[in-house]
Amino acid sequence: MNYSQKLKLVQKLSAKTQEQLASELGVSFVTLNSWINDRSQPRRRKRELIDDLYQRVTGQKKIPVSELVAKKEIIGKKVTQRKDVIKFIRIHSDVYDELTLQLTYNSNRIEGSSLTIKETAAVIFDNVSLPDKDLVEHLEAKNHQTAFDFLMANIVRDFVIKEELILHLHRILMNGIRRDAGSYRRHGVRIVGTQVTTANYMKVPELMKKLVKDINKTKKDVIEHVTEVHSRFEQIHPFSDGNGRIGRLLMSAMLMRRNIAPALIKQEEKQLYYTDLEKSQLSDDNSLLQDFVCDAVMDGFELLDRGNG
Repeated sequence: MNYSQKLKLVQKLSAKTQEQLASELGVSFVTLNSWINDRSQPRRRKRELIDDLYQRVTGQKKIPVSELVAKKEIIGKKVTQRKDVIKFIRIHSDVYDELTLQLTYNSNRIEGSSLTIKETAAVIFDNVSLPDKDLVEHLEAKNHQTAFDFLMANIVRDFVIKEELILHLHRILMNGIRRDAGSYRRHGVRIVGTQVTTANYMKVPELMKKLVKDINKTKKDVIEHVTEVHSRFEQIHPFSDGNGRIGRLLMSAMLMRRNIAPALIKQEEKQLYYTDLEKSQLSDDNSLLQDFVCDAVMDGFELLDRGNG
C-alpha cells in the first residue's frame, strides 16, 4: 500500500478533513493534497508520521510493554527529583504563566477556538479585546485561565478530588457562555466523528459519583489510573459542553496530586489524542492512550524544567 492509499484510508476511518489531517502532519493543505492524489511523495520523517497514524487508526499499532514501562520509569525519576510540583509551579511566576498559557491555548484550540497563542496571551494576560474575534472565544480563554487559577489555589499533594470541585470548574469554564454552567446535562448527546456511545443522561449523576470515588483511590501505576479515569469521564460526557476541557483539567489535578507535571496535550496532536482516546473507550486496551499521556507529561516536565534556569 502506497502513501496515497494510506492517507485516503486514514481520512476515511478517522472522519478527518484534509485540513485536519494536514495540521496533524504539520504540512500545508496543498502538500497533503498532492500526497493524497499521488502527485508527490512525503519525505522520510513525514512517511514515519503517516505510518504511525495509519497503524493507530487501523488498530495495528501496538506499544511494546517495555517501551511503556521505560517511559513510566523516566517519569518516576522526575517525580523523585522534585519535592513538590504544585509548590514549584506556584512560586515560579514565569512557569505558572507559561503553563496557564499553554494549557489554555491548546485545550481551547482542540475544541475549535481560532485564537492563536499570541492572541490567547493578549486576552488572558493583558485583557485585550480582539475586534475580529467572537466574544465567546474571549470568554473561553479568560474562563479557562480562571478555572486553572482556581484549581491551583485549591490543590495540595494527595488532596481529595470531590464532585463539587468538578462542578465548580465547569461553572467557571462556562460562565457567561451557557445557562447550565455547573450542572450535569439533562439530555442525550452524541460525540461527532466517533463510534463511542455516551452515557444516558439520567445515569450521569450516579456514574459521576462512582467515578469520583475511583479517582481518589491510590494506585501504584498513576499513568494507567489517570488514563482510565480520563477515558471514562469523556465517555460519560457529563456536561452539555466543556467536557474535553474539564476532563483535561481533571487530568492535570490527578497528576499534580501525585507530584507529576500536568499533561500538556498540544493542539497539533488533537487527532492522535482523539484516536487513542476512542480506542481506549471501545476496547479493553488503553496502552496507546497511556503512551500518549506519558509523552504529554514529559512535555509538561520539560516546561517545568525550563523554570529551573
